[in-house]
Amino acid sequence: MYELGSQLRRAADSIHTNIVEGYGRKRYKSDFVKFLVYAHASALETINHLEKIEKLYPDKSGTCQKLIEAYDVLSAKIYTFLRYVENNWRT
Repeated sequence: MYELGSQLRRAADSIHTNIVEGYGRKRYKSDFVKFLVYAHASALETINHLEKIEKLYPDKSGTCQKLIEAYDVLSAKIYTFLRYVENNWRT
């Protein structure tokens, strides 16, 4: 539980960290895109960890399901923004 919790925290934290770092490099479109891809991947990783916790600890299922849904929405928003940057961003 503690190791999985640590992985979950790191994955969740890296979502916004990668967005911030990418935005800091927004002058270079390819760097910005790269970090948005990392952020999207971290959101998916977070969902994966939550699904593992849900299976291993059924008593946490309700909480995990709410978080999975929220991270799924976040993941879709990051992906949409990533596509926007790829197609419309000008440096």
